[in-house]
Amino acid sequence: MCLGVPGKIVEINDVNGLKMAKVDFGGIFREACLDYVPEAKVGEYCVIHVGFAISLLSEKEALETLDLLKQISNIEEELGPDRTAA
Repeated sequence: MCLGVPGKIVEINDVNGLKMAKVDFGGIFREACLDYVPEAKVGEYCVIHVGFAISLLSEKEALETLDLLKQISNIEEELGPDRTAA
């Protein structure tokens, strides 16, 4: 399964002819290529997949998605250990 994660663009620059961004994923910063969304601006949210911004989304959509991802990551804690595993 592939997963695109929303992040906030905090800086945009040009690296060897590619439009690149510093993206904030809740305090974790990564570089991502913006060539697929050249209209992206600092302060906007985008979905990042394998180092590429593949779409823009509203802050509301981004925060809702991040909240869902946090809930998913905590589901094992809520359900307890997998008792069917050998």
